[in-house]
Amino acid sequence: MQIGNWSLPNPVFVAPMAGVTDRPFRQLCKQLGAGYAVSEMAASNPALWESVKTSRRLNHDGEIDPIAVQIAGADPAMLAEAAVFNIGKGARIIDINMGCPVKKVCHVASGSALLRDEDLVARILETVVAACRPFDVPVTLKTRTGWDRENRNALRIARLAENAGIAALTLHGRTRCDLYTGHAEYDTIASVKAAINIPVIANGDITDPVKAKYVLDYTGADAIMVGRAAQGNPWIFAEINHYLQTGTFLPPPSWGHMRDVLLAHLDHHYAFYGEYTGVRTARKHIGWYIGSLPEAELFRQQMNRLESCQAQYNAVNQWFTKLINESAPRVPQAAVH
Repeated sequence: MQIGNWSLPNPVFVAPMAGVTDRPFRQLCKQLGAGYAVSEMAASNPALWESVKTSRRLNHDGEIDPIAVQIAGADPAMLAEAAVFNIGKGARIIDINMGCPVKKVCHVASGSALLRDEDLVARILETVVAACRPFDVPVTLKTRTGWDRENRNALRIARLAENAGIAALTLHGRTRCDLYTGHAEYDTIASVKAAINIPVIANGDITDPVKAKYVLDYTGADAIMVGRAAQGNPWIFAEINHYLQTGTFLPPPSWGHMRDVLLAHLDHHYAFYGEYTGVRTARKHIGWYIGSLPEAELFRQQMNRLESCQAQYNAVNQWFTKLINESAPRVPQAAVH
């Protein structure tokens, strides 16, 4: 699949998720098979650009190209300024967020709240594309099927996007009011794909290789984007790619492989966030990795009381080592790539 001048290695992408897809997680997903990753939302308000949180989100050191940055806001000029600012920070693709359903985003009329004002949507898209054109940086859009089920306007938004020069469209198959409940609307994604000529990326409820292939086949989408199913499960990208290419399944990761991936993730996470924030923000990732493993809840409770990165790292290492020693591995570690 192509986004502007960028040719992506495969059609299995990791979705931007606030508080999840930071630089360490994006790098890990790419290393384990994700063909593309977009950053967490970066604020369009210049007053926030020097904050610690935003500074981290703008840090792309060592990241695999193309670096894609998602911007959020409701003012066309401010979003254009944010796009140019992020290009200066290394962004090679700019993604506009019109899909986030959370209240603190929608209450300031950004994210999926923009879907209620199609004229504003058109102005934003045209203004940001024009600002990025001198830098030869493509602009993409992530959106939803509409504000609510009575006001689905994904097809009109998609046509506005194509006319404005948007390079690719990611469509989450739910309305804003659906949040993350119910089932993704693959019929809507299929209708959008059939109606426009730019690449379409399908998002929503893609949880395993079989579902990924079904969504690609059913919608005709050019790629799929995996969100929540990648939390604590970054090898899902290799599993999906393998299934799409061969029709066969990779064996599940051994506990030894899970340990090694998690410990490497923690190393990068701690280096990125530092001691105080690192140990606290790592807790959710550890919880996701171990969620389905034996006696995980007891360990999670104990681990969440630890206050240093080294203690947390050691606890994870020791817990997995004990698990490996006490139980026969599910598959030979050498079989997992």
